[in-house]
Amino acid sequence: MHGDETVGREILLHLIDFLVTNYGHDPVITRLLNNTRVHIMPTMNPDGFEATKVPDCYYSLGRYNRNGEDLNRNFPDAFEYNNVTIQPETRAVMDWIKNETFVLSANLHGGALVASYAFDNGNAATGSWEGYSRALDDDVFVHLAKTYSYNHASMYKGAGCDNRQPFPEGITNGYSWYQLEGGMQDYNYIWGQCLEITLELSCCKYPPEAQLEKFWRDNRVALVEYMKQVHLGIKGQVMDSRGRPIPNAIVEAKGRAHVCPYRTNDHGEYFLLLLPGTYVINATVPGFKSKLKTVEILDNTANFSALKYDFYFSEVSVTPRAASCPTSPLYGEQERTSAAGRAALHSVLATTILLAVMFK
Repeated sequence: MHGDETVGREILLHLIDFLVTNYGHDPVITRLLNNTRVHIMPTMNPDGFEATKVPDCYYSLGRYNRNGEDLNRNFPDAFEYNNVTIQPETRAVMDWIKNETFVLSANLHGGALVASYAFDNGNAATGSWEGYSRALDDDVFVHLAKTYSYNHASMYKGAGCDNRQPFPEGITNGYSWYQLEGGMQDYNYIWGQCLEITLELSCCKYPPEAQLEKFWRDNRVALVEYMKQVHLGIKGQVMDSRGRPIPNAIVEAKGRAHVCPYRTNDHGEYFLLLLPGTYVINATVPGFKSKLKTVEILDNTANFSALKYDFYFSEVSVTPRAASCPTSPLYGEQERTSAAGRAALHSVLATTILLAVMFK
């Protein structure tokens, strides 16, 4: 996303090579790729990268695309009207997110050493008055961020860069670090049904070439362990009595009803990233009685398969319409709702190089 932040671009190219050369030889990588769809986009902003002529640790015009726009301020925002003109690169990624069933992703940046998670923006409904904008799946986000930081060579130490802000355990809530409007991380979570974190991988944005191999070594294990986390939680299909998939059914864990409901795809598939524990899963086909299932979720990441459970609606014979999703900005009515309503709302791979590690 930021063309002058080159470490992410480099390590994603290394990651591609690592995955394809170890498939069939390394049992972990082989099982990972046999059970996971992995999409890797080494750069979202090639023009910015080309505009960056010499190494620079802090800032250059390569942060922006050819039109002078910061792509990580360019997405529709979940909390404010973002009046920027959507750039071609941003539109392409939005279409990609819409047309794929992405579940987990990471967006790679440089200029710090930390794993940052949603929300980057917020308001009173998300607790931003306390300096922490809490997403519905905050527990999962913290787990994901720690998974990366503790498998990184040094991120978990939380020392930060130079004498700047330290990050305990190498993680931070995005809003707690600094408020950001129009970021891809929040967009992916709200409208893409995909849990994304932002990985800041180097204090120096554009380091000397000789340092790049060490950055790859520092991040290799963390990248693989992070990808495994797509197999947290529960997955399955929603079908009719004849086994035909039902798209647009809402499937969410009770108490975690997202503001923009999480829906099944064209194959009737759903995917929910949840930490180990007991949950009530609610499957709803608009216009029909919901089906509830209590499940005990274990950590199946080592087995590369989330818990699988399918729902059947014998009375459904038509494809339901897509569930409604509020338009931007979300949470805008929280002051007009009751306290119970506000609580419900609350529950609700950069160089800017994007690592879109996303999985089925």
